[in-house]
Amino acid sequence: MTQTRQTRSIDAAFRTRAEGNERRIEGYFAVFGSNYEIFPGATESVDPHAFDDQLTGDVRALIDHDSRLVLGRTGAGTLTLRVDDHGLFGSILINEADQDAMNLYARVQRGDVTQCSFGFDILDQETVNNPDGSVHWILRQVKLYEISVCTFPAYEATEVQARRADLAQIKKRRLDLWKETQRARLKAFLGIQSPSKVFREGPPKAFPSGEGTPKAFPHGEGGSPKG
Repeated sequence: MTQTRQTRSIDAAFRTRAEGNERRIEGYFAVFGSNYEIFPGATESVDPHAFDDQLTGDVRALIDHDSRLVLGRTGAGTLTLRVDDHGLFGSILINEADQDAMNLYARVQRGDVTQCSFGFDILDQETVNNPDGSVHWILRQVKLYEISVCTFPAYEATEVQARRADLAQIKKRRLDLWKETQRARLKAFLGIQSPSKVFREGPPKAFPSGEGTPKAFPHGEGGSPKG
């Protein structure tokens, strides 16, 4: 299980809203059921219950994941979060005395900034191995730390590297399982306890089925699973 703080980014349908003396930036910071591509052959999605019990914590709203540029905070009542069927929705109350916040408000209002992200730890996930060899992870439960309005949201190199390591482990387990299956089939076919004896003494002169490749090798001679 991955426990290093990570970020995931999406194109957001942000909006600015002004009511009386209040100005807000609002939008979805995570969308349920949509695939996030980490790299070709590796995707993620967020389970609708991933943020259960997380909205009562002290979550920050940041600019570009910079902890020095705080837009709002749930503990201060300046950030409101809720979950619906579509995803995680956030409403940030802009501090008009904060020039960085006001500049961002204007950029969102003009459509110059339209992307967002959320920072979290993975508490529980499901791995789906697809028939084509690709892998999909479903984030079942996360620890939410922050949401961010971003100019250039992207996966960090460390996150891509972590998922590549996860994928390498999955491929290794596939290969190990295939090897064990082939050993078991070889034992069953030859009716012996140690396949190494066969290689010392050589193969039988003829297979029971007649000639050609024994049925114990479904991939043919030298066959191996696809990686």
